[in-house]
Amino acid sequence: MLFSLAVLPALAGLALWALGVRSRRVLGTVAVATLALTLVLAVLASAGGWTGRLTWSEPLVLTAALTPLSAAVAILVPAIALPVLLYASAHEEPPGLARLVGTLLAFTGGMELLVIAADFLTLLIGWELVGAASWALISHRWRDEDNPRAGLTAFVTTRLGDLGLILAAVAAFAATGSFAFGAIGALEGSALALVAYGVLFSAAAKSGQVPFAPWLFRAMAGPTSVSALLHAATMVAAGAYILLRLAPDLSAAPGWGATTIGIGLGTALAGGLVAVLQPHAKKLLAASTSAHYGLMFVAVGAGYPGVALFHLVAHAAFKALLFLSAGVAGDAAGSYDLSRMRFGRALPVTAALTAVGALALAGLPPLGAAWTKDAIAAAAGHQSVWLAIGVILAGGLSAIYAARFQVLAFGRDPHASAKSCPSAAETIAAALLAAMTLVLSALWLPFVHQPLADRLGVAIAPTKAWELVLAVLTVLSGLAAGVLLARRVPLLGTEGTRSASAADWLGLPRVFAFCAAATRTTANALSALDRRGIDRAVHLVPAGLKWFAGWLAAADRRAVDGGVAFVARATDALARFARAFGERLTDGIPEGSARLAAVSGAGARRLQTGLAHHYYTTLAAGTVVVIAVLFVSF
Repeated sequence: MLFSLAVLPALAGLALWALGVRSRRVLGTVAVATLALTLVLAVLASAGGWTGRLTWSEPLVLTAALTPLSAAVAILVPAIALPVLLYASAHEEPPGLARLVGTLLAFTGGMELLVIAADFLTLLIGWELVGAASWALISHRWRDEDNPRAGLTAFVTTRLGDLGLILAAVAAFAATGSFAFGAIGALEGSALALVAYGVLFSAAAKSGQVPFAPWLFRAMAGPTSVSALLHAATMVAAGAYILLRLAPDLSAAPGWGATTIGIGLGTALAGGLVAVLQPHAKKLLAASTSAHYGLMFVAVGAGYPGVALFHLVAHAAFKALLFLSAGVAGDAAGSYDLSRMRFGRALPVTAALTAVGALALAGLPPLGAAWTKDAIAAAAGHQSVWLAIGVILAGGLSAIYAARFQVLAFGRDPHASAKSCPSAAETIAAALLAAMTLVLSALWLPFVHQPLADRLGVAIAPTKAWELVLAVLTVLSGLAAGVLLARRVPLLGTEGTRSASAADWLGLPRVFAFCAAATRTTANALSALDRRGIDRAVHLVPAGLKWFAGWLAAADRRAVDGGVAFVARATDALARFARAFGERLTDGIPEGSARLAAVSGAGARRLQTGLAHHYYTTLAAGTVVVIAVLFVSF
């Protein structure tokens, strides 16, 4: 049942896209009705404790459930998306409008799935759907070749961060055999560290924290309504949301809270400085988004996720309002260059509505965003006085760029003429968000914020008097400095000025470009080494083997074959010799024996004379010979 929060807007968006509806009225009506119904379902789900479960296999189960914190965000998403979609259907260019509105609805559905997820597997599906939809939305005007590049930059950057969430999911499953969030509490040691820091890494990339922050500037290539929804209640909000959702379990990891605070405060200060210098209306707001999500990171790291949630809600309302106003001013000027606007006289209603959002951004009491920023400072103060001062300083920077935005975009210039005026639907959308911002001013009242905190089951750090006084003085000083800066240095941060590089995220994109160029150079060098060295070595091996085989063949021919030939010749010679000598030897032996026998017989016959005196003579001679031999022997 709970999955309907994600399925309803996703199916409605796909239907609008597939049908190719061209009527602005039909698109606006269907989008608003869908989101209104989603909002009602979110309220009912929160009140009724709805859950959802889809089983793929024994270990792969998609589960959905609402905690008090996630229920608040599940209600917030369609509440912010509704006026933004109303604005989109009336404001954006007709070509591809059905695709844009449909994708925005699907984007909202993906965010709802992410919010209701009760396990890493479901979370990853929603996480990736949001990332894919953001790429399509940023690249919406695809005929301008820079827009697809911008969408790809945002997609690749956030995808890099997604590796942390994948690592966390794998580590949790390996250690517990479950993807469920409830199993995180049983983790310890290296498994807990992998999960905690993996989630933090992914959240920092999604929420545009340093060093990932520059992707938010590239995301400004998308239409105004995309920027408004992206920065207010979806995509960028996903990082901060998952941190505050899982913070009670993740905070047990050694050093996790301090690391979260460091990332958040660093981004809040750096983003505030960049926003002060930024001459592009939407990029100024984008840098502001990074800074304010940085403040939420500080609250989570300090152990007060409920305070981060309150600021998430307040920020969503005024930031969506300011983006819609920036879109109106940009169309009126034909550019987002703040130095070419000042439409206070030409567009008085929009200017008044924008002032509500700008003062909320600045943190001026009694607006609700002022209370949430002071609550973050109080939470930081429980960790360190200097940390509280750092948060208050970030709030002062927020006041400077809020005042500068308001004066440059909607200051009163009698000579400024608008090329276009907002429609009734655009004005109504902005008015709804301004009203929401004003309603949140009730958070200042203890009998409002304390029961809400109790219902959410979160703690709110008590604000010290000196923190409140210093915060208010810093905001007032920041507002004055912002007005003065807008009037005295209206071209601050524009191309050609000394501050231009700092306005582009303090030169981080150049560092990334240098690193990318160095990586490409290294890759090309390694490729050349591979071709000239490794490949050549690989080719040398068969060449060497071929030479060796040839040498062996020659040796075979010279030695083995020669030896065989020599043996053959020797054998042949021996055979010829044996034939010649053997014939003589074999024939000579019997013939010689016969001759010897004949000679012996003839001699013997001569001795047989028959005369006795011949025999006596022979016997006497033999006796003499024997005696001579015996004499010689002795």
